[in-house]
Amino acid sequence: MSAALAVVSPGLLTTVQDLGRPGHAHLGVPHSGALDRRAHRLANALVGNAPEAATLETTLMGCTVRAVRALRTEMPVVAAVAGAVGPVRVDGRPAAWGAPVHVPAGSVLEVGPATHGVRAYVAFAGGVAPTPVLGSRSTDLLSGLGPEPLKAGDVVPLGTPAGPPPEGADVIPHAAPPTRLVLPLLLGPRADWFSADAIRALARAEYRVAPASNRVGLRLEGPAVKRSRDGELPSEGMVLGAVQVPPDGHPVVFLADHPTTGGYPVVGVVPAAALDAAAQARPGTAVRFVPSAVG
Repeated sequence: MSAALAVVSPGLLTTVQDLGRPGHAHLGVPHSGALDRRAHRLANALVGNAPEAATLETTLMGCTVRAVRALRTEMPVVAAVAGAVGPVRVDGRPAAWGAPVHVPAGSVLEVGPATHGVRAYVAFAGGVAPTPVLGSRSTDLLSGLGPEPLKAGDVVPLGTPAGPPPEGADVIPHAAPPTRLVLPLLLGPRADWFSADAIRALARAEYRVAPASNRVGLRLEGPAVKRSRDGELPSEGMVLGAVQVPPDGHPVVFLADHPTTGGYPVVGVVPAAALDAAAQARPGTAVRFVPSAVG
């Protein structure tokens, strides 16, 4: 038996996430995976894991876990926290954020409420290792695939550590959570459902992240984007970063657990590389789009 984690408190929402399960959209299965892939990769690097190892993704309030003693070994669990910034403690004593932390068997690791950003990524040497589903350990909140969100009393297995973190892993630069979100927007495939004036207005408008935002989509409050056509489209395929405009005109930026089809027009797509910052944007964060034509 390898080491494991006993969940003391799951916080507001803590899920297991890796780099997702691509290639199943034709079955109606979203990509899923860590919303802030940069922070997920960084946390893994800090403990010597491969980028695809699973981590715990917390939401605003952090989580608390106990390192369960591994059979025939007294080796500590090595953990690291990246992404949203907040206090880290081991048995009540302050520990480092953004660096490897040794958690002795039986000790409690507490990732406190985020002071900046939304989602923290907690990596453990060997990776979080529930049984994979369709090649991924990710929790998909839309389809229900993968392990359920953590709850108090759960025991989560860990994999076998690959070795110590690489030299200099604790000095890898971290991206700061955004105070203002500027999203590039590649226009299409349904930009023709909006007039040129509407696109110009979209580029000038300032939006705010709505409290209803979640892993499915970043919902925005602000000026309505006016359509130039009536009616609705037949359902068509949706991609990560698609900016869908429902009848109320308030854009929704699709994130990792987005549906694979939808019938509202997509005015444009935010490139995946720009979505890490969106994962850390708190409700009320200002958002601007910078539209450009594809090609």
